[in-house]
Amino acid sequence: MYTRLAETLGCVRRVRVKDPFDRTISRRKLLQGALLASGALLVGLEKCSGQQSTPDQTSFNIEEPFRHGRKLGIVEFAGEAPVRMGKAFGAELDRRLYTDLSALTPRNAITPADDFYIRTGVSQLLGEAELSSLKIGGLVRQRSEMIFTGLVKQARPMGAHLMECAGNVRAAHFGLMSAAEWTGLPIAPIIESAGPTSSANRVLVSGFDRYATPSATSTPGASWIFTLAELKSAGAFLATEMNGKPLTKDHGAPVRLVVPGWYGCACIKWVNEISMVGDDAVATSQMQEYASRTMQKGVPQLARDYQPAVIDLAALPIRIEKWTVDAKIVYRVVGILWGGRRAPDRLEIRFNPEEDYVPVGSFEPRHTGSWTFWTYAWRPPKTGSYMVRLRVTANSEQTRRMDVGYYLRTVEITEI
Repeated sequence: MYTRLAETLGCVRRVRVKDPFDRTISRRKLLQGALLASGALLVGLEKCSGQQSTPDQTSFNIEEPFRHGRKLGIVEFAGEAPVRMGKAFGAELDRRLYTDLSALTPRNAITPADDFYIRTGVSQLLGEAELSSLKIGGLVRQRSEMIFTGLVKQARPMGAHLMECAGNVRAAHFGLMSAAEWTGLPIAPIIESAGPTSSANRVLVSGFDRYATPSATSTPGASWIFTLAELKSAGAFLATEMNGKPLTKDHGAPVRLVVPGWYGCACIKWVNEISMVGDDAVATSQMQEYASRTMQKGVPQLARDYQPAVIDLAALPIRIEKWTVDAKIVYRVVGILWGGRRAPDRLEIRFNPEEDYVPVGSFEPRHTGSWTFWTYAWRPPKTGSYMVRLRVTANSEQTRRMDVGYYLRTVEITEI
């Protein structure tokens, strides 16, 4: 199957997608995009291209060429499915909204709430009565119930944080990723106030998860099990607002969990219960469904055997601008860097497997809760298909998805 997918998606002539809004993405194309994360498949894809750009043709001052140049337009990435961007479609577990990352700039880095990605929509069965309070129980000395209106009054600014779906794929233009300014309150003090018993080793955070319609793509079960230390270390909080406004239903209103630096599958929506559990707690259905996507070793049956579902350090190009500078064509590659605990000292880029990686010149090694921007000035030696891939060097952070080329993107150059 991998060979057939490589032939289908990587070795055919790549064409530019002219109308990304003409139809919604199919489940099959999403699955194909997810399979592209396989290292074996990506090796096959990379071997399909014969173009090469040499360091002396790509390594020159990054910003200077564009000061007196003229932007001609954007070159679309090739080999990616036509998918509706920035507009929600579907319902309940099958509801989606893909964020258009190509519009990001340093001055426009926060995603408006209406454009923030959606991987699962609100249930048609969810009414006000089901989400009026938060229950805290399990292995605690004092069970309690907190009215949500009280939580909202205690909320405070929690800063900007990025969220990425573990199923974020090339077929959807990596649009299951967004960043927002959040308001909420830390979850750890709420848990500690209930007085966990000595046998309470883990925290089960659950959300409303009953749906009117069966799903073709997702398994019900909005819950995840953490250790209290993991929640504290990540600075996890119960969010009540996004970008200064109350959460929408699709984004988990009235309260959702945000675990900075963890994949969105662990950031439970419609939170209605927190339970302290023992070390023998069975992994939730959501943890099991996302085991492979959060890079677990198999599908562990017990929650204690799961590695933290943290987002590794990663980078990808979000757009390629076509410029004319001194009567010559120059391409400006713009991208983002996110994840991990700190930004790397060095980011490198290449445009095909036959060439060497070269440093990305315009790159500020700072880490925020969202993303860092980078740019690269590029002069391709010839027209044709190029595969854009990033890596970091001299860095202790995990880069598992980058290591297998998960965020690789292809572009077709028709003019030089």
